[in-house]
Amino acid sequence: MEECRAALARLAANLAANTDEVREKVQLNRSMACRITDLGIAFRGRLVRGELVDVAEGDDPDAKITLSAASDDLIAMVDGELDFVRALASRRVSVSANPFDLLKLRSLL
Repeated sequence: MEECRAALARLAANLAANTDEVREKVQLNRSMACRITDLGIAFRGRLVRGELVDVAEGDDPDAKITLSAASDDLIAMVDGELDFVRALASRRVSVSANPFDLLKLRSLL
């Protein structure tokens, strides 16, 4: 669980470090949930104008964007060791969002 929390913190820091570039691609203000399937835990936060903020432990069943992945896959994606598109295609990772948000998020990949 701590490794997943640290991975999400690294992701938030990476997005914050590239806020202008990310903001150009993703103009969203959406609640997010990251469900860690093998540990049975979840984290919630918000994607606000290219930044991941307010990350905390706990699920958000009403989240507009939901990412589900095993802990090792989440960590590998954040660390650049697992390609997100391949993980999605092989169903190691799933994302639930409305189609317009998915198109915007795709530009980050």
